Amino acid sequence: MTFYEELEWRGLINQISSPDLIAKLNRGGLTFYIGTDPTADSLHLGHYSSFLVTRRLKAAGHTPILLVGLATGLIGDPRGTVERELQQKEEVFRNYEALRAQVEKVFGFEVVNNYDWVKDISIIDFFRDYGKYINVGYMLSKDHVRRQMETGISYAEFSYMLIQALDFKHLHETRGVDLQVAGSDQWGNITTGIELIRKTTGDEVYALTMPLVTDAQGNKFGKSEGNALWLDKNKTSSYELYQFLLNSDDACVITYLKRLTFLTPEQIMEIEAQHKEHPEQRLAQKALAREIITDLHGAEEFAHAVEISEKLFAGDFKSLSLRDIKAGMKNVPQVTLTPGPLADVLVAAKVCSSKREAREFIGNGAISINGDVVKDAAFDISPACALGGEVVIIRRGKKKFYMGQFA
Repeated sequence: MTFYEELEWRGLINQISSPDLIAKLNRGGLTFYIGTDPTADSLHLGHYSSFLVTRRLKAAGHTPILLVGLATGLIGDPRGTVERELQQKEEVFRNYEALRAQVEKVFGFEVVNNYDWVKDISIIDFFRDYGKYINVGYMLSKDHVRRQMETGISYAEFSYMLIQALDFKHLHETRGVDLQVAGSDQWGNITTGIELIRKTTGDEVYALTMPLVTDAQGNKFGKSEGNALWLDKNKTSSYELYQFLLNSDDACVITYLKRLTFLTPEQIMEIEAQHKEHPEQRLAQKALAREIITDLHGAEEFAHAVEISEKLFAGDFKSLSLRDIKAGMKNVPQVTLTPGPLADVLVAAKVCSSKREAREFIGNGAISINGDVVKDAAFDISPACALGGEVVIIRRGKKKFYMGQFA
């Protein structure tokens, strides 16, 4: 299949601005850019699919430029729902430096900053050179603006698309950029840039947007959705990422393999066939986790994530580091412990509702401490039990875990 046909097969085409772009994508030779604003100090998995396209386009003979938009980050992109909270300048500058370093490390391409060419533009020049060419009715017709008009939109956010259009024009004129690539939620902003360039230069430039990556319920993998999976392993550990990907819904996992990995179509189709035959083995999910974690953090991090998972499942807490235990138990109930007999500790920590229930669980061998079954209700729970001197892992039954710390 052609390069464009493979992008379609992978589900990476949402819209293109002109049919002429198809031949240009197949032929190679375009200089393009993709951008993000420094609203946080790390990219998340929602960015990953979009930014991976830079590598796909690079391999097809195109030249990528990555923009981290400090200027646009100081204003805020309309969400199409509510006004984005304005961040302090110092925070945006810190986020920019962190993102620039991360993007260069993970994706390896040149990074530019729109603050460099926006900061010296006067308000009068902005209106004369850019605002004059874009009709307000045209701006109001954009979906993300129209939706937000119902709840309120500031003039600053309303002007955001003009600055993004300005970016496209600047990079077109100074760097030969003829294509902007982004997620589907940026279509209105990108086409405003196409309109500005057409009206001021007469040149034709292009847009390509990709569908947003969502879970089975249609929720974005984005920071604003409250379920961000950060690409920075210090914010989302490789183990946490492994567990999330391993638990990907069967209905979505093949889509993720197509969009989020560089496995060939033949490899993905083979995995899909095996997955359909033995879904309980989660072969597709394991392949997804291996490809993404290895790409982001390396093969050793992936192997370590698998090791943590296997040891936690086996209850082998004592051979894990305190950091790994905390990562593995991050999402289980956190309880405060008071030293004393096991039955009393379970009740005080609300692991059991009464001493009678606690004794029943203990007598049935359903309580384990740090991976060891304890059948003595009078067993002394004290700081000496704490793994790494900090935590005690309590398991009730087969799957109910608690991580306790002494007050």
